[in-house]
Amino acid sequence: MTAPVCLISGVGPGTGSALARRFTEGGYRVAMLARNEERLTALANELQGAKAYRCDVSDAAQIEAMASAVERDLGSPEVVIHNAVDGAFGTFREIDPQILNRNFQVNTMGLLYLARRFAPAMIGAGKGAIVATGNTSALRGKAGFAGFAPTKAAQRILAEAMARDLGPQGVHVAYVVIDAVIDLDWTRRRWPERPDDFFIKPSAIADEVWHTVHQDRSAWSFNVEIRPFGESW
Repeated sequence: MTAPVCLISGVGPGTGSALARRFTEGGYRVAMLARNEERLTALANELQGAKAYRCDVSDAAQIEAMASAVERDLGSPEVVIHNAVDGAFGTFREIDPQILNRNFQVNTMGLLYLARRFAPAMIGAGKGAIVATGNTSALRGKAGFAGFAPTKAAQRILAEAMARDLGPQGVHVAYVVIDAVIDLDWTRRRWPERPDDFFIKPSAIADEVWHTVHQDRSAWSFNVEIRPFGESW
């Protein structure tokens, strides 16, 4: 049998790379998307069966070109994970409206473009999964998150609309809320006094996404929330 294909957007040094490693280890051929081609290529050289594609997911034309290349090189994705994210902090009076629009294009429109391009093949196959990674900004609008939260809330609602549409057609859509600070070099530098248990491991996020994608069809999740055991919520 031909190995299934997983497409992951926003493959950076944290969650995206961990997802690529987890799905490669699980027997998938992985299409990795990001705007930083150099970083992608280095990771592709580490992972057997993975291939790098430079793509700005806010650009519908780039999505189409990338999708055609992925289908040619690897095949049609059975799993699509939208992990690409743009954000900005500030109150609604402080943020640049153009930055908010840019974030919306990446976070929400990127999900729309990817789903519209790849869902038809999943429907035809009667199986598949589309997962978006989010955070608590998708659930609440704190004052200083006005440049970010509206785009993640819209992303979550879009994913829910997709889930209600695609679920009965055999395609699983899920939204994973990551209520935590991800364990990265820059987050460690920002919170040097915090213990290890304060951070969520990218590999643990990847394991939960893997589990969500492979849930039994009789027990699919949509809203999935993960956080460290000591997190106050």
